[in-house]
Amino acid sequence: MTNTYPYQFHIALDGNGINGLEGMAGICNFLFDPADNSYAYKIKYHDGLAGGHAVHVSPRREFGYLGTAGQHLALYDPITLEPLDRMSTLRFEKNETSIQGSTHVIWIDDTSFIAAIGDYFYKFSVNDLSKGEKLGPHHVMIPHSMKLTPSGRYLCYGSMDNPARGAAGEAKMVGVFDMKTGKAHRIDLPATCWHIIPHLEKELFYAISFRVLPQDHVDYHQWAMAFFKEYAFEIDPAEKRVARHWACGREIPAHINSDVTISDQELIFCNGGSHTIVFIDLNNFASFRIIDEKPDLSEILNHKRTMANTVYDVLVRGGWYKNNQNILGALRVSRFRLMDSVHACQLSADQSLLFTANRGLNHITIYDYPSLEKRLRVPMPDIQEYVPWVGKKADPRLGFHHSYLVSPPGDLTSKL
Repeated sequence: MTNTYPYQFHIALDGNGINGLEGMAGICNFLFDPADNSYAYKIKYHDGLAGGHAVHVSPRREFGYLGTAGQHLALYDPITLEPLDRMSTLRFEKNETSIQGSTHVIWIDDTSFIAAIGDYFYKFSVNDLSKGEKLGPHHVMIPHSMKLTPSGRYLCYGSMDNPARGAAGEAKMVGVFDMKTGKAHRIDLPATCWHIIPHLEKELFYAISFRVLPQDHVDYHQWAMAFFKEYAFEIDPAEKRVARHWACGREIPAHINSDVTISDQELIFCNGGSHTIVFIDLNNFASFRIIDEKPDLSEILNHKRTMANTVYDVLVRGGWYKNNQNILGALRVSRFRLMDSVHACQLSADQSLLFTANRGLNHITIYDYPSLEKRLRVPMPDIQEYVPWVGKKADPRLGFHHSYLVSPPGDLTSKL
């Protein structure tokens, strides 16, 4: 059956564990028509890849990029989700740690993209992934989310903490790469920021703090959610400085953000740790509102396998006697819900619809924007339908992570 839908919500999948950087790698393409709220979806996991993390679709919608923490460049067909090409990044540069991968890229035209490998940025063509052009060093620990400013002059990017450097691996920095001069600049901050988004019109970008603690006080590979205050920084890439910043007390549920998007009026980010989506007013950069997806008791009881796997994975990440403060802090972050939450959120191009995917509850929800009224919620199938070797009684989550929204114009025809 062939249907045409104006919206296509691509979501990276990393499987049913708590540590997405070590899980499987797949894609969900959720299709939606707001005229009648009709939808369809296609799901596929890719063999030979691990740590599925983010997806990016080329400008003409001809190529999808599946970013992983497994040291691959991987292209897929945005319609069928079938793999098109892949290349090991280890042929170009070494990595300090196995969680360092080309998770996020920037498409600079229909067939070319920029990725971070090791200590450098590289430019690649889809016509031959084996030939990468080294652009220059990035000067941060582990580049993560990256975006171009509206002019295309500045490539801005967050940084993950580096487990290869022990207790000294806390990043607390973002980077700016000048596309004209080929020079990178590091901007130091009071907190680590993995994820960023540029302003829609101004030469500014926003970085959201991602605050974690190392297990046993040294291990940033098996980090724990930190019950600390959180930040959002408005940064001027030309002047290499913070213009404004927002901070919230640790009691505000704004922890462990994932996707960041933006409207004309608000900075928007979802929080997999705290079960929320936060909207910060761009005019005063102070007031905010929240969508709360914290599950109630009856909903929790319907996800016993997810909670059991979460508790098990938490205890695997760090022993109780050395890390009891980390575990107790993580419980406060999650508001005593033994599962994670919203990892994907994207605003449509016309700013009328907010697409979200809840990892812990394994559902996709579409909200009207700016009213934030719920338009549609779709429970998604269990991972066992797509990965037969996952046990029937195992955690059923697909593993939603970062996403990319294809908005009209540029409709695709999906063959389901």
